[in-house]
Amino acid sequence: MLTIYGSPQSSAGRCFWCLEEAGVEYSAKSIDFRAGEHKSEAFLKVNPNGKVPALTDGDFTIWESLAISNYVAEAYKPELLGNDVQERGLVSQWSIWSVADLQHPLIQAFIQMVFVPEPKRDQSIIDKAFEKLPPLLNTLENSLEGLSFLVAERFTLADLNVSFVVGICDDVKFDLSEYKNINAWRERIEAREGTQKYRALCK
Repeated sequence: MLTIYGSPQSSAGRCFWCLEEAGVEYSAKSIDFRAGEHKSEAFLKVNPNGKVPALTDGDFTIWESLAISNYVAEAYKPELLGNDVQERGLVSQWSIWSVADLQHPLIQAFIQMVFVPEPKRDQSIIDKAFEKLPPLLNTLENSLEGLSFLVAERFTLADLNVSFVVGICDDVKFDLSEYKNINAWRERIEAREGTQKYRALCK
C-alpha cells in the first residue's frame, strides 16, 4: 500500500494527481505543521527535511514532488513518462522547466497575494513576477501550436506537471485569456477522469 503525506491542496497536489492518473490504491496522511508534526521523530524518519510531500511504498520511501510522481509513473503507469527515450527526455524537459523557470515568479506572487496581509504586501514583488510571466507563457503557447498535448499527442507527466504550475495563475489572478493554445490544452486536461478525481480531493 502506498501512503502519501501532505494535502492535495499543497505542492503535494501533483503527487495526488499522478496517483489518480496511475489508478493505484493509496492512503493519505495529513501533517499538522502548526502542531509541529513535521518535526516529529516519526515523520523525520519519512522525510528528514521535515517537508511534504513524501511517499512510502512498502519499505521504500521517497520525497520531493517531481521525484514522487516519476516513481509512481515508473512503477504503476510507465506510459506517463513516455514510450521511448526521446519522449522520456521531453517529459523530463517540460517537467524541469515547469518548476525551474515558470514556477518561480508565480510562487513569488502567490506568497505576497495569499500569505502576506494586504497592508504589508509588497506590490513591487508582484509586479516584477508578473513581468517575467509572458515570455515563459509564450514558450508554452508556441510549443502547443497544432498539438493536443506537449509530448507524443497524448497526456503525460509533462502535461500534468506544467499544467499544475500554470494553475497557480488562477490563484494569483494572472490573465491567461490571450493564450488560446494554453486554454484549449487546459480544457482537454480538465476533461480527463484522473484530473476530475484529483479535483474532487481538493474540495
